[in-house]
Amino acid sequence: MDTKIRKRAVVYKADLLYPELCYRIIGIVFDIFYKVGYGFTEKQYGKAIEIALKETGLDYKKELPVRINYKNTFLTTNYLDFLIDNKIILELKQGNLFLKKDIDQIYKYLKITNLKLGLLIKFTRSGVKFKRIVNIN
Repeated sequence: MDTKIRKRAVVYKADLLYPELCYRIIGIVFDIFYKVGYGFTEKQYGKAIEIALKETGLDYKKELPVRINYKNTFLTTNYLDFLIDNKIILELKQGNLFLKKDIDQIYKYLKITNLKLGLLIKFTRSGVKFKRIVNIN
């Protein structure tokens, strides 16, 4: 019996930023949730993501400090959960709703770092939800 495995072609929108990298990151997150489930803290999910990123060989920085200045004066430091491949900010949250403050947080990070894409990952009772946040400036 001759069996052939057909690979389904993945088609991305032409204007989608970093589609392959996003697909890998989101796949990692879903795999972790599938294996460990709901009820852990953001830090615990973050540790699992860090382990998975190391295993896949993706370049990342965890809890990357970002300085915020105003008129050349230091105001404060914020920390990105992850910066992946120097392209995508990955922020982890728990809860069922995408809150405006969480979206605003990522957008602020994108503006400060002059990056184009952030992923907001929500760990909920019913599974993983995510949003792509794009810096259009």
